[in-house]
Amino acid sequence: MATVYSDDLQQLFLEFMVTDPELYVRVRNIIRPEFFSKKYTETVSMFVEYTEKYKSLPTVDQVQAKTELQLSLVPDLDESQKDWFLDEFETFCRHKALEKAIIESADMLEKGEYGPVEQKIKDAVRVGLTKDLGTDYFENPKARLLKLKDNNGTVSTGWQALDKKLYGGFNKGELNIFAGSSGAGKSLFLQNLAMNWMSQGMHVLYFTFELSEELSSMRVDSMTTGVASNEIFKKIDDVDLSVRMEGKKSGKFQIKYMPSGTTTNDLRSYLKEYQIQKGITPDVVLIDYLDLMMPISKKISPADMFLKDKFVSEELRNFAVEQQFVLVTASQLNRGAIEEIEYDQSHIAGGISKINTADNVIGIFTSRAMRERGRYQIQLMKTRSSGGVGSKIDLAFDIDTLRISDLDEDQEVSDSAVHTADALTSAIKKRTSTVSNKSENVAVVEKVERSVALKDMLKTQKSVFDDDNDE
Repeated sequence: MATVYSDDLQQLFLEFMVTDPELYVRVRNIIRPEFFSKKYTETVSMFVEYTEKYKSLPTVDQVQAKTELQLSLVPDLDESQKDWFLDEFETFCRHKALEKAIIESADMLEKGEYGPVEQKIKDAVRVGLTKDLGTDYFENPKARLLKLKDNNGTVSTGWQALDKKLYGGFNKGELNIFAGSSGAGKSLFLQNLAMNWMSQGMHVLYFTFELSEELSSMRVDSMTTGVASNEIFKKIDDVDLSVRMEGKKSGKFQIKYMPSGTTTNDLRSYLKEYQIQKGITPDVVLIDYLDLMMPISKKISPADMFLKDKFVSEELRNFAVEQQFVLVTASQLNRGAIEEIEYDQSHIAGGISKINTADNVIGIFTSRAMRERGRYQIQLMKTRSSGGVGSKIDLAFDIDTLRISDLDEDQEVSDSAVHTADALTSAIKKRTSTVSNKSENVAVVEKVERSVALKDMLKTQKSVFDDDNDE
């Protein structure tokens, strides 16, 4: 039987609070004057204002004098009655919050503002008392660590060199961003990650906002079969057979094109439909890429990049936590990063707020010379759960199949020598530039000194000439 929150029941709530002020303290985070009928709104407002100012509840006499409401103290209040009050009052507040959200949502639905409506309903459902006190650090360290190990959901990236820096890989519920300049290979990295995870038997969902589903799929065809991109159409039958055979031993892989301006709610709706039709819950979601998304609230101006990126990144991270999957996306580097060989957070395009929200931010660095040698370098710009910030990792790149992989030992030694040579060349150039600048400065100084000396000499000669004429 549904509870009817009559005026008598609401007054009883107030009497419980005024009898035991500790009860009011325990429900302070959910109590709102607008949850009560008009008869008690003024009294509840008085409770809130009085406690904020004087750190205690008003007496029944003060309440009567101020609001003309006569409250009575509850006699012989015991623990069971307190528990009843807490349970009933929590349900009452949640009910009223949901009722208020539904009423306020009517106008929003007419305007097509579906995102804020969903958020209002979710906030109302979450109304409740704080019952989880957190973790007692000293109580059971072993159980605490085992829980972390079992529930953290660390997933290998498929690149051992990166896994070592991230203490195992990416974690479920985290926001991971690969950042690169235009054409640096952001989509390529996401697609290679998809391949790595599929080979581990994981189910992968890939959202693309730029490349079509067919073009994205064709890139993965090269990675899957080892057939060069320019040979795919010449070997269609072989590719078809190889892909089908690979699909029998790999996890599921779904590619979906979404238009720019897509919101997290659009992704959430697609995911629900995917789960219903396929009967599969993805382990990984790849989004190509974050900068092309919009926040759920349409009131944010696209020109306000800080707020836009802040809301989008927070919504994506909440989405990952809610669904408990690994989420990886990409972001653009700004023009200041084009000539740089070492990236930092100032090189991220748009709002820096997305970096603040992200758990891992990895820069993608490459050059024409590196591509010719079959190399990519990733730089760890931010890692929340490891000490890898500032680390650089070289990876092998097959220009024909577009596959990115770990370097073998011989390649690592070779790369080390190349990096040493590059560092020496850079140092020599810097030194040469410095010496050149010094030489130029000395030349300028000498030129100025000669000019001053010449002027002084001319002045002297003019003075002598003038004296001769006077005589």
